[in-house]
Amino acid sequence: MKFEDLLVWKRASRLCAEIYKAFADSRDYGFKDQITRSALSIASNIAEGYERDLDRDRVRFLSYAKASCAELRTQVYIGLEIGYIPHPDGKRWIAETRELSRMLYALMRTMRPA
Repeated sequence: MKFEDLLVWKRASRLCAEIYKAFADSRDYGFKDQITRSALSIASNIAEGYERDLDRDRVRFLSYAKASCAELRTQVYIGLEIGYIPHPDGKRWIAETRELSRMLYALMRTMRPA
């Protein structure tokens, strides 16, 4: 299977694109850089992991992607608190990062030895 066929990669890529668009005009370059980098890291680590030959390497990169979901979720919470993110968007992004984390965990479990 190719990483492009994974639903989790497709959803992570869509979320990343949405966040990039939402912050395209932001003048807070530090926050913009951090939130877009963490969003980009999710899909990128899924892709990188899936191109690895060994399941343990794949699991390691999926774990990085899962950690990036938590990082992004934290930044969304902060963005909501400081008024950078509209409540409906933030609520949706938080829910999506939680779902992506669940999907990644399930995928990782299928690759780990019993």
